[in-house]
Amino acid sequence: MLNPRFEALGTSPFVRLRGLLDGIPPGDDPIMMSLGEPQHAPPEMVGRIIFEQKHLFGKYPPQNGTEEFRQAVAGWLNRRFALPDGFIAEDRHLLPLSGTREGLFMAVQVVVPETKGGGTPAVMMPNPFYHAYAGAVAATGADAIFLPVTKELNFLPDLEAISNETWAQTAAFFICSPANPQGSAASCEYYARLVSLARQHDFVVLADECYAEIYDSEPPVSVLEVCAAENNLSNVLSFHSLSKRSNVPGLRSGFVAGNEDLISAFRTVRTFGGAIPPGPTYAASTALFNDDAHVEANRALYREKFDAAEKILSGRFGFYRPDGGFFLWLDVGDGIAATTKLWRQAGIKVLPGAFLGHEDGDGHNPGAPYIRLAVVHDIEVTTRALTKLCDVL
Repeated sequence: MLNPRFEALGTSPFVRLRGLLDGIPPGDDPIMMSLGEPQHAPPEMVGRIIFEQKHLFGKYPPQNGTEEFRQAVAGWLNRRFALPDGFIAEDRHLLPLSGTREGLFMAVQVVVPETKGGGTPAVMMPNPFYHAYAGAVAATGADAIFLPVTKELNFLPDLEAISNETWAQTAAFFICSPANPQGSAASCEYYARLVSLARQHDFVVLADECYAEIYDSEPPVSVLEVCAAENNLSNVLSFHSLSKRSNVPGLRSGFVAGNEDLISAFRTVRTFGGAIPPGPTYAASTALFNDDAHVEANRALYREKFDAAEKILSGRFGFYRPDGGFFLWLDVGDGIAATTKLWRQAGIKVLPGAFLGHEDGDGHNPGAPYIRLAVVHDIEVTTRALTKLCDVL
């Protein structure tokens, strides 16, 4: 009675974490750094707008979003990534999402055919990876190809190490930039090479860019910038969200932008099973995408915490300042052992890197030496947690 395709997935990283720590009392007042849930206050406007527009809960929301929402999204894309006016046509190149996870999962259903390269299609993803990617691949019956990433390659997949035979089998390629969990950002040159390969071998780039507004010094580029330089959106979908940008993960609001034919197919599939954002969400999201001031203030708070992390962790556990995102990816030798020790002795809950990684045929998991910390609390809690981490480890 159950779909056997999901059996190989096992449990989610967070279910595994609960199992690991179950029955172990925390050694101090708990500090939760395992979940990438923003803790900064959402902009005041959100609650006010939702209240003002509450009558829209009584109406079915439009599949394509409101015109105001699409205009706000297109305007933000143009400002943030210096896209030429008109490159993103709001009525043809955009589709609203109930957060990026919904879109990333559903996109694989849209773009993966029954066969590719004479056999079962493949979907590539970095290893470690966001667990929604693997779930999406399992739902289609495609083969998941896990590409190990290392610090030496800026935690990005080595595109030149992939054979033409494997490219021929590939239907889609997940890339996360800035990356979860490592925070590394793809360059324009990297994106250009990936897009070129996608067009050469006929697969779709699924660019998860939901952390693009949380960065340290240099704004991460988007795959859309590479497309704009060539005036060509073929083979590309880019995913964005307000969850991290505006500290509203519960709003469940994002969008996908890209090739017109892909967006059209996406829209068709979504009419059967998508969760359309309600009208008040569209209204609040429109205001958030039209405002950049709250994002700058949010980014400054994260920079302050990375300054503190650098003072405390510099020279320890392979610490580096990530290009973007709000995670620390620390090499502690044995991530599972360190996670257990931190909880038992200090009440600090982190996520073992092994739970985000996939073992290769030799039993090697590239995430095994690491722990992931979400630096989402205020500066005082963050400083206290990182100091205790050093004391324990």
